[in-house]
Amino acid sequence: MRVHHLNCGTMRPLGGRLLDGRPGLHRRAEMVCHCLLLETDDGLVLVETGVGTPASTRPNEWLGKAFRLLTNPVIEYAESAVEQVSGLGFAPEDVRHVVLTHLDLDHAGGLVDFPDAVVHVYETELRAMREPRDRSERLRYRRAQFAHRPMFRPYPADGELWFGFEAVRELDGLGPEILIVPLAGHTRGHAGVAVDTGDGWLLNAGDSYFFHGQLDADAPHCPPGLALFESLVQTERRSRLDNQERLRELVGGHGSEVTVFCAHDPVEFHRLAEAAGAPPVSG
Repeated sequence: MRVHHLNCGTMRPLGGRLLDGRPGLHRRAEMVCHCLLLETDDGLVLVETGVGTPASTRPNEWLGKAFRLLTNPVIEYAESAVEQVSGLGFAPEDVRHVVLTHLDLDHAGGLVDFPDAVVHVYETELRAMREPRDRSERLRYRRAQFAHRPMFRPYPADGELWFGFEAVRELDGLGPEILIVPLAGHTRGHAGVAVDTGDGWLLNAGDSYFFHGQLDADAPHCPPGLALFESLVQTERRSRLDNQERLRELVGGHGSEVTVFCAHDPVEFHRLAEAAGAPPVSG
């Protein structure tokens, strides 16, 4: 299996000091939308989609003014997943499957660019989008991003054990090399996506954490501003904290077998993209 690491949405919020703890209130920090493109024997699989091409043509409708103000996204068509897939010599319809950690706008915004793909997601997450239980859930999902009626394939949160995680399951049509891992907290149906590359596992932990220092087994740490943001966008605090601890245990006990990364940390993105042998695509 060949793995491509793609940044499908650079964000440069003001207040870099809040994000990385160093001086410079007016310095812009960098965040990414870390996606994977997998070349499998049965076609292409995209793990996460980034913000999508409509972000560059109708950003207020697609992303919302609040998100744009908070994150200052870099609106570039070249960063869209579909443009990067094309740049690698593939057609959009070659992407037969999309696997999502959750349905937030910076993870599911690119679904519209792959209308023929089957979209794998936990049924709890799909229900949260379709039947929000409170104002927070109503606001976090952008209805416009799902108007094309994606071909969702939802899954219950049950399955087998995987490195100590319960209820991990294979995905229909993808075999045992790609698994969905329950990591609720950021949203109530949030998942991780585990990929067996043949040289070890990659675990895309989505928004289970936001900063690489949070997985430090001896002294977990996160810049205060980013920690505040993380708490503001959580749905289930206890589940989020419990799953962060389980991720630390995974790294501590099986770090040679499983490489964990989150969705928005540029340090992890650049390290993995360079290790994969190709220059990372980043704004």
